[in-house]
Amino acid sequence: MLASASTQELTDGVVAGSRSAISRAITLIESTRIDHRARARELLQHLPSPERPATRVGISGVPGVGKSTFIESLGRLLTSTGHRVGVLAVDPSSARTGGSVLGDRTRMPQLTADPAAYVRPSPTAGTLGGVTRATAQAITILESAGYDVILVETVGVGQSEIAVAGMVDTFLLLGLARTGDQLQGIKKGVLEIADVVAINKADGDRVVEASAAARELTGALHLVHGKGTAWVTPVLTCSGLSGDGVVQVWKMCLRHAEHLGAEGLHRKRSRQQWDMAWALVREELLQRLERSPAVREHRGALRQAVLGGSLGAAQAADEILAAFDGAAPQETSSDATVVVD
Repeated sequence: MLASASTQELTDGVVAGSRSAISRAITLIESTRIDHRARARELLQHLPSPERPATRVGISGVPGVGKSTFIESLGRLLTSTGHRVGVLAVDPSSARTGGSVLGDRTRMPQLTADPAAYVRPSPTAGTLGGVTRATAQAITILESAGYDVILVETVGVGQSEIAVAGMVDTFLLLGLARTGDQLQGIKKGVLEIADVVAINKADGDRVVEASAAARELTGALHLVHGKGTAWVTPVLTCSGLSGDGVVQVWKMCLRHAEHLGAEGLHRKRSRQQWDMAWALVREELLQRLERSPAVREHRGALRQAVLGGSLGAAQAADEILAAFDGAAPQETSSDATVVVD
């Protein structure tokens, strides 16, 4: 399918807003095949920059916080006011099968059917490098296709929040109020990177509880940020189910973008591009390491030596790198000194 269209045809299709071309372009950048990677780089080089940069918002929260319902509510609100919305859901791949475990087309059925929206899961294949490369480049494709709002959802486990925060303008954290545990599942490390926090599911008899949690978290965030901080993370309440408060949350995200200003936004995106460059270098080096015939030749013996306790992890790492660099690895023996277990 990818080979059926030239890079120029794919580029023209993306710029024209063709959904099939967008899907094929994103599939291309997600591929790990060497020839596909080369075509993806060529595609990205040919894509024009948008006349106005899209608004990029990352959305995270623990499983069950209602991210999909909130995103569908926000997305439909935005498309109803003339925006074109792209949703990229960082989809954790199964460690056992390699398959994605989220079903975004079933979780956001109305938004998926909206002609002004595009919803796409981005499988991580178990690596943060995959998140960084594929998702960040998918943002570029959607912007070139004319989407002016890009929402990037992360499942809210592991370090995926950090990866997503490094490719968006504003990072929105959804929380959940629970009796006896007002700030369910919110981690301090995530709070430190959140630009806006919203306590979701503030509807029905949970409105009072959510408001109390928001007040409590507001006080905690003042301690996290300290005095003199230019932007203190605001805490709001909303309901993705009823739509209450969703407009206010979006307006706060826009206020954060205004706080950055054009110059601040440019600096932030420039830093993100440099970080992306290093992320791509790390991913490529890792793939070259795994493909290296010299490494493959010695990996089995080194693994057995480590598992048998005759070789430490640090020394095994040194020998793998020596093989990769082209140097002859030291001979492993049963009496090898264990440097680090």
